[in-house]
Amino acid sequence: MKKIGFLSFGHWSATPHSATRSASDVLLQSIDLAVAAEELGADGAYFRVHHFAQQLASPFPLLAAVGARTKRIEIGTGVIDMRYENPFYMAEDAGAADLISGGRLQLGISRGSPEQVIEGWRHFGYTPAPGETDADMGRRHGEVFLELLKGQGFAKPNPRPMFPNPPGLLRLEPFSAGLRDRIWWGSGADATAVWAAQKGMNLQSSTLKADESGEPFHIQQAKQIRLYREAWKEAGHTREPRVSVSRSIFALVNDQDRQYFGRGDDSDQIGVIDNMRAVFGRSYAAEPDRLIEQLRQDEAIAEADTLLLTVPNQLGVDYNAHVLESILTHVAPALGWR
Repeated sequence: MKKIGFLSFGHWSATPHSATRSASDVLLQSIDLAVAAEELGADGAYFRVHHFAQQLASPFPLLAAVGARTKRIEIGTGVIDMRYENPFYMAEDAGAADLISGGRLQLGISRGSPEQVIEGWRHFGYTPAPGETDADMGRRHGEVFLELLKGQGFAKPNPRPMFPNPPGLLRLEPFSAGLRDRIWWGSGADATAVWAAQKGMNLQSSTLKADESGEPFHIQQAKQIRLYREAWKEAGHTREPRVSVSRSIFALVNDQDRQYFGRGDDSDQIGVIDNMRAVFGRSYAAEPDRLIEQLRQDEAIAEADTLLLTVPNQLGVDYNAHVLESILTHVAPALGWR
């Protein structure tokens, strides 16, 4: 059995062929798609976060709205760029959104990805400390965030407060118990996956990875997951960690599917990202029987407990609900995912 959810990048563009022509379209359709996914029996609704782009950016209003409209489905991010975040304000926002959802948040965070602007985090007021890189800063913000989610008091109370205080040092409110165990680190390399395990975070392994061995993407990713699990065990954590992988998977069951995705490239791609040679995972698009056989060979999907299906959000809610339903109905049962 696997948990199966969707991951939306939340693109919009004012073009005739886009079903999302504005930020309002994307936000409202994201909520509607989460509701539809829950009705179909999917397990998760996840959203990407990109700044300075015509894509989803501020996650917590959306997560809270989805939480208020749904009852069961997990709600998450993949991922929040911690270089841009104030961990204290973020802990309050996350606590509030998690309480609204009844404890269903699954927050993916990371040091970030290539940006639309040069050093965009500086516009948000953040600068690496002396000797730090921006990636170091992102990881430091992440560590502070994790510490705050423990709910321990750290702030000295005012002796003459406006409202009565509980005894002792004060913590940030609202606090949501259990959220600390539902934080994921988005990792594109073996070393950061091991670091995430040591810090007690779940693992989100992306659709790209540092090319560290020259092997196919799914094999390198599977090895990364196994390294993560070994590091988790060595760290002595008491709970079982979770691991997700993201894939573009389309079951071609009608003419519209074949028109959109029937002629796609089905091989890994090599590129350079942040001066790093990276391997990008292939997309899967085929008739269900052939798709099932292809997915049986993906070692990383086999290693993970959660699969996030990247959806073409600009094609609209109805079509994306169809994409999810096709996987849940025609593919997942044959693979033992349902």
